[in-house]
Amino acid sequence: MAARIARDTSVLPVFESLLIANRGEIARRVLRSATALGVRTVAVYSEADEALPFVREADEGILLGPAAPAESYLDIAKVLEAAKRSGAEAIHPGYGFLAENAEFAQSVIDAGLGWVGPPPAAITAMGDKINARNLMADAGVPVAAGTSQPVQDVAAAVAAATDIGYPVMVKAAAGGGGIGMGVANDEAELRSAFETARSRAERFFASPSILLERYISGARHVEVQVLGLANGRIVALGERDCSVQRRHQKVAEETPSPGVSEELRKRMLTGAVLAGEAVGYRNAGTVECLVDPIAGDYVFLEMNTRLQVEHPITEMVTGIDIVAEQLRIAAGDEPGVDMTAIRSEGHAIELRVYAEDAKRFLPSPGHITVWEEPKGDHVRVDAGYAAGTTITPYYDPLLAKLCVWGPDREEAISRAREAVKAFRIEGPKTNLSFFTELLDSAEFTSGDYDTAIIERIRS
Repeated sequence: MAARIARDTSVLPVFESLLIANRGEIARRVLRSATALGVRTVAVYSEADEALPFVREADEGILLGPAAPAESYLDIAKVLEAAKRSGAEAIHPGYGFLAENAEFAQSVIDAGLGWVGPPPAAITAMGDKINARNLMADAGVPVAAGTSQPVQDVAAAVAAATDIGYPVMVKAAAGGGGIGMGVANDEAELRSAFETARSRAERFFASPSILLERYISGARHVEVQVLGLANGRIVALGERDCSVQRRHQKVAEETPSPGVSEELRKRMLTGAVLAGEAVGYRNAGTVECLVDPIAGDYVFLEMNTRLQVEHPITEMVTGIDIVAEQLRIAAGDEPGVDMTAIRSEGHAIELRVYAEDAKRFLPSPGHITVWEEPKGDHVRVDAGYAAGTTITPYYDPLLAKLCVWGPDREEAISRAREAVKAFRIEGPKTNLSFFTELLDSAEFTSGDYDTAIIERIRS
């Protein structure tokens, strides 16, 4: 299946052709920037995704296999074979699936293809939370009090917690997505949280390694977008507040963070640059942090060695096409903008529109009968679906990212309210009604909120 898209042929492409090893919304997002740069695009897809927009919008589409991710999007051999068949010069992994798989990154490089991501060594270094926090501490990046070695058993966990001081966060050293995380306020809770975390770590990440850190009550989750340029320089593009979460999963983000002072912002951006330098980072990455609003300080949480879901709001306030810069970096090219004069203007908000029950946040697959996106100035919708397509149970139920910009936070919130009202999706359940609830809540509009905001709104 193939479909041509009009492109600016006057632009010298960074690569002649690019395979996008992903699906849905992020595949379309990468397609858009690649096409604007004059790059021929190749989509890979599963049997379940054949009718989705990203397949027909690419210059070429290649079927990987059945719906199950292990037989399609996660099959390294199939993805590399598709690249070979299509003549693609480079591979962009998007986010999720193989994006933070060092083995895949190395396989792409060994195949003589351009890898649109960080060096495999950087992925490996930051993929283990204990190793990452030790590297960051050595580089001068603030870290929370915690364990510098894997905690092997409950007795060791109890001893470590006594040294750290309660409450403590118990988490799997490998993996992410909030899987295997729990808070313990005393020894009894620690014993339970440790067993749960270890069980989930073994199940989801095939690694029983557990990390303990001092838990920061009332923390905000704030991350810094970085780019490791082809010349080795690390630049920070600003921070995003990701504190609106359910089950440790982000639901809404905004930039700049209303909970970060200018002085703290400068320190966080400096710390993010140090983090990137410590691992010889290249391409797009995100340094995630916890901000203690009482102490007015922050600590390193982890580094995501890939493009983030929420990158569009950074693009909206800086005017930088992060995906285009990813491609330029991977090709060894100079940046498309002056990275010494980065400016952030206005305020941007992203709302993740999911096919899920707006009350319990449970997935709701189904056929989409109506899809009407909001229009207007400074409204952006990055979507993976359209009317007539079907949400299957095989993948994350993210439908679209509704992003808005305003000259200030108040106007951005107002624009977001109107955009939510104008977004019509019929067929499956969605969480759009939740965003009306969020944007009208006094806690969110005040800007004084933390990662427990959803629980308080719903209490």
